[in-house]
Amino acid sequence: MNSKQPTFFQVIWDFFCSLKLTIVTLILLALTSIIGTVIQQNRSQQEYLELYGKNLYDLFETLQFFSMYQSWWFLGLLTVISLNLTACSIKRFPRVWKTVTVPLLVPDDGHYKSLANGAELRSPLPPREALRRLTATLGRRFAPATITEQDGKTHLYAEKGAWSRFGVYVTHLSILVVFAGAIIGNIWGFKAYVNIEEGTSTDKVWVQGMKEPLLLGFSLRCDDFAVTYYDGTNRPREFMSILDVVDGGREVISDRKIVVNDPLSYKGITFYQSSYGPAGNATLKMRVKVRETGETLEVSAREGEHVPLPDGGSFAVTGYAESYERFGPAIQMHVNTPDGRHGNPFIVLQNFAGFDEKRGGTYAFTLLDYAKKEYTGLQVKKDPGVWVVWLGCLLMIAGSIAAFSYSHRRIWVTVEEGGKGSIIRLGGNAHRNQPAFALFFDELSQDLGKELDA
Repeated sequence: MNSKQPTFFQVIWDFFCSLKLTIVTLILLALTSIIGTVIQQNRSQQEYLELYGKNLYDLFETLQFFSMYQSWWFLGLLTVISLNLTACSIKRFPRVWKTVTVPLLVPDDGHYKSLANGAELRSPLPPREALRRLTATLGRRFAPATITEQDGKTHLYAEKGAWSRFGVYVTHLSILVVFAGAIIGNIWGFKAYVNIEEGTSTDKVWVQGMKEPLLLGFSLRCDDFAVTYYDGTNRPREFMSILDVVDGGREVISDRKIVVNDPLSYKGITFYQSSYGPAGNATLKMRVKVRETGETLEVSAREGEHVPLPDGGSFAVTGYAESYERFGPAIQMHVNTPDGRHGNPFIVLQNFAGFDEKRGGTYAFTLLDYAKKEYTGLQVKKDPGVWVVWLGCLLMIAGSIAAFSYSHRRIWVTVEEGGKGSIIRLGGNAHRNQPAFALFFDELSQDLGKELDA
């Protein structure tokens, strides 16, 4: 009876080498990732309150569900699975390394009996001639053999795909690299938003969850913004911004057009076209005709502004439409009398200059131009861990191909003198895809037998 008690270090080591720990941690990561998918991450407090109400908001905030990928418990799960992978790799790697670098060159009877594939051949050829033919055939059909002579016997050892043994460790390393990239991005990266009015610039963005803006270290200017619509609808087809980057007083990027899925990147910070909206009231250029005298005047006004008229009254534009019943751009406006009475609203079409002449009244209006500034809404993202994640993905592909598409195949042959000829013993195994190797071994045994009989 073994009364030796494991030390504290051994208990901890066995815990992190446990396959059960791997399975449990992976299940927890999958379940918690569902939470991160269902609950939108890093939104504003107001949005969460509107969605969930005060009680659920307080609960989710306490559990860090709104920024779960930065939460201590999610990072803790990543740490546990990383330690688990590292411990399992360290535990098993020395044995695999020894198998690859120090192969068994002199097998005994017990080793041949332990192999799943084996055969015994007899040949009238003397051992040296049998060895020559076996070496040539093995090199041609499989791989060059290492020859070892010991105790009156000659042993051949040949192998292929030994490097594939390390594929699983490359895969383990790739997972750790991906985790490291994700942690780097979460700690040193950020996601933010900024709205820039046409013709203006900014050097700061607002990170969600932070009260103070974040300085970029350079300025971003929006030269122009435009949106196009599907015909006959108000549904946007495409919206785009023309941006400049000014760094140190010098324009380093000029007139860069960005649209959805075609962002602008500078100094590791990427700006995605995200939204848009009106920036203040529109500016209009109007022609006003006094019907009685035929006098005309051109005035500029802002939407919603009351513009004085010659008789002491005023007019105001209260609405605008890109397409009014397929007649093109139109405004809605009204005229106020000198004593302040509000007139009935009417429509003025930009493409039909004489349209308002038929309305009657003291004045006839023509819309000459309508200009309305927009702001471009940009999502701003910095993720210094993204290239680390890509490196991890490449390692994962390479490791998976090595681990699952190739196998370490080994062949042993022992030649000894037997009666008037030679006795040849064969054995082989593969660490993966055993059925395919069994077929190959049978064919190789037959070929070696034919070579000895030739």
